[in-house]
Amino acid sequence: MTPVLYRLTAALIAALALGSLALQLHLGLERWPGRTLWVESWRMGRYFTVLTNLLLGLSCAAIALGWRARDSWLAGLVLWIGIVGIVYHALLARELEGLRRLADAGQHTVVPLLTLLWWMMFAPKRGLAPRHAVWWLSWPAIYVAYALVRGEIDGRHPYFFVDPPLIGWPAVGLWVLGLGAAFWSAGRVLVALGQWLSRPSPPAGAAPDGPRSR
Repeated sequence: MTPVLYRLTAALIAALALGSLALQLHLGLERWPGRTLWVESWRMGRYFTVLTNLLLGLSCAAIALGWRARDSWLAGLVLWIGIVGIVYHALLARELEGLRRLADAGQHTVVPLLTLLWWMMFAPKRGLAPRHAVWWLSWPAIYVAYALVRGEIDGRHPYFFVDPPLIGWPAVGLWVLGLGAAFWSAGRVLVALGQWLSRPSPPAGAAPDGPRSR
C-alpha cells in the first residue's frame, strides 16, 4: 500500500460521493422550491443508495485526514457500494437527463467502480476472514428495518422489494432473504479476492513452484 496514494484516492472518492449527493440535493430543491433543506434531505434519506454513499463519503474523508480504518470496514464499504451499483443497474436503472443523470451516474456507477479499484490497489486486506461476510450483513439489515418502519409511518417505501402494500409481506420476506444471500455470497467472494490480492509476493529471483528436474 502506498500511503499517499491511498489517502489521495480516498479524498477523491469522498469528493465524488458527497459531491453527487450535494448535486442531487440541489436539484431536488430546484425542482421543488417550496421544500426546505431539511425536508429534501429527509426525503433523500429513505434510500439505501444515498445513505451508503454518505457512509462511504464520510469514511473516505476521514481516511484522507489520517483515520486508520480496519480492513473489514474498508471491504464492507466496497461490498455495500458495489451492491448499490449492481442492484441499480439490474433492477432500478432509469433514463435521466442533464445534471440529474450526472448525479445518478456518480452514485450508482462512478463511485462504486472507483471504490473497488481503490480497495484492490491501495487498501489493506490482510485482516479479512470468512466471518466478515456475516458481519457485513449488519448494514443492509439495519437499512431494511429502517425502511420498513419508516414506510409504515410515512406511507412511502423507497423500493418495490421493501414495499409490503405493493407486493405483500411474504414477497418482501423473500426479497430480503434473496438480497441477504446475495450480500453474503458477494462478501465471501470479496474475502477470497482480498486474501488473494494480499498474498505475499515470492522473493525476487525465486524459482516458481513445481517439479524439480533431476
